[in-house]
Amino acid sequence: MKHLFPALLLAATSLFSLPSCQTAPPIGYENQPEVVVERHKLKDELLLLLPEVQRTLPEAVKEAQLLADTSYTAAAAIGRINQPRRWPAWRNNKLVNSLSDSALDRGLCWHYQHDMYRELRRLNLQFFAIGCCVYKRKTGREHNCVYLKAADDTWPNGIILDAWRLGGRLLTIAQEDIDTDDWQDRADTTEWLDAVYPVGHSYPIEHWATVRSDDDWNHHIPSYDIVAQQTKQGKRMQENIRQGLKTRNGKPTPY
Repeated sequence: MKHLFPALLLAATSLFSLPSCQTAPPIGYENQPEVVVERHKLKDELLLLLPEVQRTLPEAVKEAQLLADTSYTAAAAIGRINQPRRWPAWRNNKLVNSLSDSALDRGLCWHYQHDMYRELRRLNLQFFAIGCCVYKRKTGREHNCVYLKAADDTWPNGIILDAWRLGGRLLTIAQEDIDTDDWQDRADTTEWLDAVYPVGHSYPIEHWATVRSDDDWNHHIPSYDIVAQQTKQGKRMQENIRQGLKTRNGKPTPY
């Protein structure tokens, strides 16, 4: 995995510079010099996904940089919004899969997948497209991510974005490192999220594609469903949205 181990080292270094109780990226993390370098690397790798005749087009270069910058910035913001309490991210799963009063509302890998998809769908893309994928589906190691590909290409010709594993510090898996025996496309998830989040949408960053029922931590309901809106999580989501928009003077994101 071309970017995995450098990114792990970077994330670990960044983590140890923070108070021990803080596991989400600090504000400004995505603008640290080391991360800016990673953003430019991702831009260059995105351009290599395009047909050769498109790679040097100013519009394509601009879109690739926008996608790379947004991917790192959005991932960090998603980490802060989801407020992980433990490091690494998988240690938060038990805090999410619970109905106790101290449970986390979110923090599973597919929560981060939905959130990344929501943030990237704000962009009007011409040269690239977003998809969803899963690692070792229906096993104890299942892991969900999004990926980016050329607009006219197909899976697995893309780059996987993992915002969850390091709690908002983005990891990438390059095209040549995607093992299709383990990683699978999730066109059904992509199609569903496309319907929830249209291109150029303005849903606030606090918006969740699904909320949990009040009596079963493993039962999730689309947030647009009237039943979902009456659940504890549905009501918390609406309150989070109100508070977030108030804090940001109506702006949907904090970045």
